[in-house]
Amino acid sequence: MWRSLVSGLLLAPLYWLPAVPAAAQIQPLPSWNEGAARQRILQFVAAVTTPGGPDYVAPVERIAVFDNDGTLWAEQPMYVQLAFAIDRARTLVSQQPELAAHPVLAAAAAARHGEAMPSMGIPELLELVALTHAGMDAEAFRELVGNWFASACHPTWKRSYRSLTYQPMRELLDYLRSHGFQTYIVSAGGVEFVRVVSEELYGIPPEQVIGSFVASRYALQDGLPTIVRQAEVQLINDGAIKPVMIEQVIGRQPIAAFGNSDGDFEMLEWTTSQPGASLGLIVHHDDPEREVAYDSPSSIGRLDRALKEAPRRGWMVVSMRDDWARVFADHPARPLEAECP
Repeated sequence: MWRSLVSGLLLAPLYWLPAVPAAAQIQPLPSWNEGAARQRILQFVAAVTTPGGPDYVAPVERIAVFDNDGTLWAEQPMYVQLAFAIDRARTLVSQQPELAAHPVLAAAAAARHGEAMPSMGIPELLELVALTHAGMDAEAFRELVGNWFASACHPTWKRSYRSLTYQPMRELLDYLRSHGFQTYIVSAGGVEFVRVVSEELYGIPPEQVIGSFVASRYALQDGLPTIVRQAEVQLINDGAIKPVMIEQVIGRQPIAAFGNSDGDFEMLEWTTSQPGASLGLIVHHDDPEREVAYDSPSSIGRLDRALKEAPRRGWMVVSMRDDWARVFADHPARPLEAECP
């Protein structure tokens, strides 16, 4: 009896403590340093999600679009898909030496490991992908990409490419979705390539990925219908094409856009030109200690015009060095650091 009474007296004050909501115990955007960038993001989300507020936006219209290369994952010293295509070209040329007669394939096969070819941009990259995968059906291509991601290592950081996504941006994706946003990837990279890992890495399903693509055709193989990839680039989703594809695929104008290069300029411009609250954000790679420092001199992820016009247009320029407490997100599945040469 006395034991029960004492226990009851000791525990009684706990019943009077106010309950703390679970959401209040979690600090939003923990990998972002406290400062103007983080506060502006929080203020924007609060403004567009507060019912009755002057900037309230209905959930169905809360569209956020993200570039991928250099915005959600690392793009130096070369685009991730370019590394994949080069590896594939080496394999094919070793199996079929006659393919070395094509200049794009020859350049890819001869490239030194970990070094990008200065003359190879998005058009050449997509041509390389088209050439190395012509005649392959879509499912076979996705399987090939998945197998590559399971074993490929970044040449500089000696880590799996899947562990080189940016933790602050992944937190931002989650934060926006927790407040009713629909998040889309709008990339110049190949749409089928990005779709293989978009859900695993970012929580973005394949149908919410917009990208460049090669021509495909419907065909019967062994009596079964399939979609076969052709050796022809059909569309490069970069620059002014990005808003066009957003309109055609989503059918709604975004209220938030995130990029890192001049290839995202028109997407940011279109998003922030509408009446009402909007947010444009540029990731500035200025952290040579934890990642890479580059902008206008770079042949990959060139940032010149957008950086100069950002203040006038009200776009946020996020400093990787100053605004991010952490850069990379460690991918828990099968770390490859010990296996990388």
